[in-house]
Amino acid sequence: MSEVTTVEKKYNKWIIILSIAIPLVVAILFGVKLKDYGFNVEPLSFLPPIYATINGITACVLIMAFFAIKNGKVKLHENLMKLCIALSVSFLVMYVAYHMTSDSTPFGGEGVIRYLYFFILISHIVLSIAIIPLVLIAYVRALARVFDKHKKIAKIAFPIWLYVAITGVVVYLMISPYYA
Repeated sequence: MSEVTTVEKKYNKWIIILSIAIPLVVAILFGVKLKDYGFNVEPLSFLPPIYATINGITACVLIMAFFAIKNGKVKLHENLMKLCIALSVSFLVMYVAYHMTSDSTPFGGEGVIRYLYFFILISHIVLSIAIIPLVLIAYVRALARVFDKHKKIAKIAFPIWLYVAITGVVVYLMISPYYA
């Protein structure tokens, strides 16, 4: 068995575990309200514009990383992609913290805009779950230095991740007038 196969195989179980655990934990914590368990915490109502901004920055950094690799700047691409992962993790932590301390805000729009909002929101959520294993697989393949396989998965992951980052901002902009 080659070392490349060993490296990929070593991380495959973690990719599976994280791809299942992250959405599951987020879904569980999304339903947990700290005040219901006796914690006297103030709602973190300042977080949505911050994590929406992080989504916007993620989109910009993803595009920068795309152009970096297209121009042969491998180390810059690698660093930008690590930054994208860190930004996504920080978004997720803030998103969960907000929902654990605050009630969900219902969308108040009506008519076509309401359907558009829910289409964008649902596609954003579904693809944010789907992107987890794609990013992890792409990262491991780069780590294993299997760049032909990395490129194949990155061609799928990049537009999905970019869509998730951009629609995160769009969802925020659409619901922000309804925050209390």
